[in-house]
Amino acid sequence: MLDSVINETGTDPQWAVLWLHGLGADGNDFAPIVPELLRPHWPAIRFVFPHAPVQPITINNGVPMRAWYDIVSMDFRSRADAAGVAASVQALDTLIDQQVAAGIPAERILLAGFSQGGAVILSAVLRRSRPIGGLIALSTYLPDPETAAAQRAPDGIRPPVFMAHGVQDPVIPQAIAAHTAQTLKDLGFPLEWHSYPMAHQVCAEELEALGDWLDARFQAA
Repeated sequence: MLDSVINETGTDPQWAVLWLHGLGADGNDFAPIVPELLRPHWPAIRFVFPHAPVQPITINNGVPMRAWYDIVSMDFRSRADAAGVAASVQALDTLIDQQVAAGIPAERILLAGFSQGGAVILSAVLRRSRPIGGLIALSTYLPDPETAAAQRAPDGIRPPVFMAHGVQDPVIPQAIAAHTAQTLKDLGFPLEWHSYPMAHQVCAEELEALGDWLDARFQAA
């Protein structure tokens, strides 16, 4: 069970967005964007911003901080602690099950993540055979994409993906994210890619594009 910040935009929410923060942040990090993202005609949405557990991070000299997994090296092929990613994927599955039990169909649950949080949701979808409404992957990448693709569930799902990245990102180079995007496309995921002149962050133009993508999801339901 993960403690979470919860924001419901109306009574009896019909959709849920589970939004995972980046390294060293917490569930409060992205909660303020809800008013910027919302559009008047949208259905009621339950935004869930869980807090990652506190754990020591190897590349930060073992300093404990909130993280979805340990970062053990600077090499993107091996930097993510695989056991930690798997544990966070399991925790995310529990969050999804909680929303389904609360009456929101899995097809109306969207997974969002920034940086480390995005790495978890991308890893989760490749291991998942049950439905999900879509993925929002911001300034992120898929850890070890070749292995992840090879281990994909035989009856794996292919929900739509919104992916955005900064050209000047010093934390996760855009080329790494673009490789992830191509891997997902090669696996048959309908993916919308956006690139912005920014660093490791989120910008207003990105939120506008994300709003359009969400609008299309809601209208198609």
